[in-house]
Amino acid sequence: MAQQSILTNASLDFLAKYINNASPTGFESPGQKLWLDYLKPYIDEYEVDAYGSVFGVINPGTGYKVVIEAHADEISWFVNYITEEGFIYLVRNGGSDHQIAPSKRVNIHTSEGIVKAVFGWPAIHTRDRGLKEQAPSTKNIFLDCGCSSRKEVEALGVKVGDVITYEDEFTILNKKFFVGRALDNRVGGFMIAEVARLLKENGKKLPFSLYIVNSVQEEIGLRGAEMMAARIQPDVAIITDVTHDTSTPMIDKIEHGDVKAGKGPSLTVGPAVQNNLLKLIQQAAAENDIPFQREAASRSTGTDTDAFAYSNQGVPSALISLPLRYMHTTVEMTHQDDVEAVIRLIYESLLRISHGHDFRYFT
Repeated sequence: MAQQSILTNASLDFLAKYINNASPTGFESPGQKLWLDYLKPYIDEYEVDAYGSVFGVINPGTGYKVVIEAHADEISWFVNYITEEGFIYLVRNGGSDHQIAPSKRVNIHTSEGIVKAVFGWPAIHTRDRGLKEQAPSTKNIFLDCGCSSRKEVEALGVKVGDVITYEDEFTILNKKFFVGRALDNRVGGFMIAEVARLLKENGKKLPFSLYIVNSVQEEIGLRGAEMMAARIQPDVAIITDVTHDTSTPMIDKIEHGDVKAGKGPSLTVGPAVQNNLLKLIQQAAAENDIPFQREAASRSTGTDTDAFAYSNQGVPSALISLPLRYMHTTVEMTHQDDVEAVIRLIYESLLRISHGHDFRYFT
């Protein structure tokens, strides 16, 4: 018999609102405010740092700090150059994919409000479709905001340095796949907030201080997590981020592993992952019938796990990943069952951690 959903209508309404809000790297504050407003009923206190990372605390002041963390920022673009004819060229803000850009609608975030634009691209009739046909690249993709000169563009309030995000919004496919831009990794922020909600609604009293952390600037080098790790100085950290669903076409499983949406979260083994903490999470999964998959990280995980693990003389850290299709596109897809499984796994893992829990391999 299928397990009853732990997500409420209010949860899903918040998820849609949170995904639809733009939170580009370095400009995450509007999304962080939405997230904090949702989290406040379930925490005892909160703090915001100078760059916009936020954490809420449950049961503060115990002397033993456990972090659950996600990152809040999304990839985007910056205005880099405006031609005399009124076309706009860009540079990346994070790992934006130049190949998906042509024909996309965007919002240019100016100091005077949003300016609408599109990524232009030559019609198929006008392109040389032989061996010399140009592919999209950062050198040839451009924005058109319906202006005929640089002065007209600037009159709209557009200037070099303005950040650009895609318009695409949250939808649900086939009643089970969440779809949208920036599921990487605002769905992570959603999941850790849901853990806080369940702890509150189920009346769970933790023997430690739990920090629910939503960090900024992951997409350009884990920067927000570095600041949060230094600020909080946790004893344990469980990170959640997305990973690649490798079951879709054109992905080599020999290189990228075997992970499929709908089969549960993926647990990573790698140098940054503390093995005793990983075993605790695996035991929580086994005892609560939560399916999970496995991945290996040959060096770094490429997630905020690395920032926490190597901070403060070493913090036992683990990574619980959500399988995601089409990462860094505007149609990122994840299975609702996996979202719920990640929430349940973090929740059940927290219930297995004791005050002063010693994760060392030997003493």
